[in-house]
Amino acid sequence: MNPLHLWLVALAITLAVPGCDGGEQKRGEGLAVTVLYPTTDERGLGPEYDSPAQFLMFLPLVARNAQGQLEGRLAKSWEPAPDYQTWTIHLREDVRWHDGVPVTAHDIEFSMRLLSRPDVGYLAPGAVSISVLDDYAFTYTSSTATPLSDYRTYYPKHLLENLDPTRMYEWDFWTQPVGNGPYRYVRHLPKTMMELEVNPDYVIGTPRVQNVILKFGPSSLAELLSGNVDVLADVNPMQLLKLSEDPRFRRFDMRTPAVTTFYWNHRRELFRNAKVRRALTLAINRRELLGVLNLPPDLPVFDVIFAQQHWNSLPDALPHDPELSRRLLEEVGWHDADGDGIRDREGVPFQFEVLVTEQEEREAVYIQNQLREIGVQMDITRRSEWVQVFHQIREGEFEAAISRFLMELPSTMGQLRFFGEDNYIGYQNGRVSELLAMGADTQNPHTLDTIYLELMDIFQVDLPVIFLHPVTSTHIVRRHLAGLSSPHRADPVWYMEHIRLEDSVSR
Repeated sequence: MNPLHLWLVALAITLAVPGCDGGEQKRGEGLAVTVLYPTTDERGLGPEYDSPAQFLMFLPLVARNAQGQLEGRLAKSWEPAPDYQTWTIHLREDVRWHDGVPVTAHDIEFSMRLLSRPDVGYLAPGAVSISVLDDYAFTYTSSTATPLSDYRTYYPKHLLENLDPTRMYEWDFWTQPVGNGPYRYVRHLPKTMMELEVNPDYVIGTPRVQNVILKFGPSSLAELLSGNVDVLADVNPMQLLKLSEDPRFRRFDMRTPAVTTFYWNHRRELFRNAKVRRALTLAINRRELLGVLNLPPDLPVFDVIFAQQHWNSLPDALPHDPELSRRLLEEVGWHDADGDGIRDREGVPFQFEVLVTEQEEREAVYIQNQLREIGVQMDITRRSEWVQVFHQIREGEFEAAISRFLMELPSTMGQLRFFGEDNYIGYQNGRVSELLAMGADTQNPHTLDTIYLELMDIFQVDLPVIFLHPVTSTHIVRRHLAGLSSPHRADPVWYMEHIRLEDSVSR
């Protein structure tokens, strides 16, 4: 695209998009909010992106309230069987698609069958079985998941069943969607913006925000400070240091299932000894690291894996204690024999390489300085993509690495692959493998509670990795937009229906 064309597109956005001439404004009788949304095009409401924007138009079965507890959306009630593998779900009978057609259990069944097709590849084939009991009730059976996911949405069978499923991600439906949620599609400009308006038949209650503009593009403080947008969605906290004292804005941080994690390759002699891993963990001031990264200071710091119900009852993490760290290294034979500041044992220096991407480079530099204080040399090697780091971890071609870990149930990507039998990092503990395998075969919360309490005890001794900090999704909104709260209702796009205007005069 030539510069003139770019300028004309920018002019068209300014003239055509409500909110781009000064952020929030009145549109008709209601509030219009403009969001700078970090996608490249208008397909962000579809399953390909799996982004919070989908909740503007599509309802999940359940959602979380401000306290993090589940409450019904499409579902009005749900009951598990004694094994917690089969659930009976009863749907609300007053929800309609935006074209007026009732939402039924047949839409749920169609959506799950579609997403489970091998040629679609969104869900593992056979992982979930849906049986329709009547128009507003169905059973959901799975040994690895529950239906109570507040991030899965469903689609209208009557509009999609005759389309080619092998081209699902290319359907025009995703750019002009017909949903059942608080907002409905109005128009879009390709790779530029999408406009939505309030759904007058929304069964949960009419949102205060009447119009939503999703303006596509990378996060930009300039857009916010100039008044062109009201919301920056999912921004790097380090961008926000200059806004920390600005009274015009509010910051919200939403908890995610991910944890930034320091992985050791246990196949390397350096990291086989649990006492060494403990010494390295004690050397890092993780509480201070939160401040260095401009993360919320009250984020939990922990050394264990756990199930979701344990978020608020985690055992204390190891403190920052460099003196004890030095003593432990001395006990296992790591001394600075030649006085060069780097410990060695039998002539071999305590030196290793850590793999990172640009996203984790700040953590790496901070840790490098802290390890140097205890006589350990860590060299940083940067990779351009996280996929490259993950590939080297998976193949065992690394000494150490900093990357993200999904703190989910053991049947999913994270826990079995990193800590179970034949795991990526070479960690060996037969009891951990056994417990994780047991956890993969149950959804019973009481059984999982017993399993994870034992796993926590083991992890506090073994310390197979260092969990550096939880990953948060950070959002900035103009101060007069109220109704959000950290950490459960912090995403203004996900929870747009809860936003209200606190003060239409104050800017």
